Amino acid sequence: MVQFGEGNFLRAFIGYAFQELNKAASFNAGIAIVQPIENGMINLINDQDGLYTLFMKGRKGGQDIQEHKLITNVVQGVNPYTDFQEYLSLAKEDHLEFVISNTTEAGIAYVKSDSLEMQPPRSFPAKLTVFLYERFKHFNGDSTKGLKIIPCELINYNAKTLKEIILRYIDDWELSLKFKTWILECNSFHNTLVDRIVPGYPKNDIENYTRQLAYKDDLIVAAEPFFLWVIEGGAALKKALPFSKTTLDVKIVEDMQPYRTRKVRILNGAHTAMVPFSLLYGNTTVKETIEHPFTGAFVEKAVFNEIIATLDMDEAELAHFAEAVFDRFKNPFIVHKLSSIALNTVSKFKVRVLPSLLEYLKLKGTLPTHLTFAFACLIQFYKGHWKGAVLPVKDSAAIEAQFSELWKLDTLSSVAKAVLGLETYWGENLNEVKGLTHAITYALEAIESKGIEQGFLHFSKQF
Repeated sequence: MVQFGEGNFLRAFIGYAFQELNKAASFNAGIAIVQPIENGMINLINDQDGLYTLFMKGRKGGQDIQEHKLITNVVQGVNPYTDFQEYLSLAKEDHLEFVISNTTEAGIAYVKSDSLEMQPPRSFPAKLTVFLYERFKHFNGDSTKGLKIIPCELINYNAKTLKEIILRYIDDWELSLKFKTWILECNSFHNTLVDRIVPGYPKNDIENYTRQLAYKDDLIVAAEPFFLWVIEGGAALKKALPFSKTTLDVKIVEDMQPYRTRKVRILNGAHTAMVPFSLLYGNTTVKETIEHPFTGAFVEKAVFNEIIATLDMDEAELAHFAEAVFDRFKNPFIVHKLSSIALNTVSKFKVRVLPSLLEYLKLKGTLPTHLTFAFACLIQFYKGHWKGAVLPVKDSAAIEAQFSELWKLDTLSSVAKAVLGLETYWGENLNEVKGLTHAITYALEAIESKGIEQGFLHFSKQF
């Protein structure tokens, strides 16, 4: 297989996954890594003969996990900027079957100035188009030499987007109709969802890591034990990638969107709901939030009683995923500061939390107590200060300025109504949601007069 990207995530995710597959299923897959940008780490990877150590530290099933593995399946590192012909030679490999990538969210992008003659083109999709065209020519359009292309970039419909850009380059560069047909009929593009926290090289604690090894390793990568890979595909892909023979949580499914929604609503939604609420309470980290009797119970009830109730998936599977999420939140080896995930909370709340709140109201006929209070905490948080301290609000200057102006209104009722009426933020006028304006006003009054814990207890008696 060819892997575009040599960064921490792919080495801790794909390198690990295929090593486990090789071991469990005698898969015998070697990885050729392509450096996707001009400045990268291929020289360092080649200097270590592709070898590196993966440390996995965290919680799993309520237990602390610490283990490390030597990853040995990287067979070649290629820099197309210094040896373009070596890059093209990978396309001529007879037994090549998979292309996997993670070139960051910005990597799957169309760059108009890219051309077939460039060695290499600037963008990843253009590089891949050149690569596929070389393979098509070398094998004379052989239908059996198409590839399974599995991007892991963190954008929705990543493979669909990548395919559309490749087809656009084919048109721009006036490549043959036969090549375009070969792309469409002989290659497969698979949308994915990847989930694993990879802090990367543990520079602040490197002595502790190296002490555990009998060799020098400049490519140590640290990750949590949690691993989830959802890939869109059918029976053919399941046969080609027999991950069912491993213990890894790799799901090959016809439609990955329910799993994406599950992650966005439960994992990301819990993060976003907890940040203003927990910072106002006085916590500073995710772990501290989850382990505190009051704030931990709040987040747990928001997830298990309110968010899960809105998702159209097997309830036991949702609960199992949520339990794994809380294990991740309690990871003693990762210090996850609430202030570091406070960036753009308004837009995150719209995507991650608001749909759960509205769906709960639709299904149950009442507002979800914890998510509604979390919404009020967000509004309070964007006031910018609390109990004499400046809050770590991190958003666009326009949004911060608008909240600053709204908090100058005479009454909390006016503040609530004005914020909920910001259709450009929420996609609709939330004052039209039954009971929401009254509930947010009541929550803000409780927060301002009683604080977070007593304010929530007062609020929860009414909602």
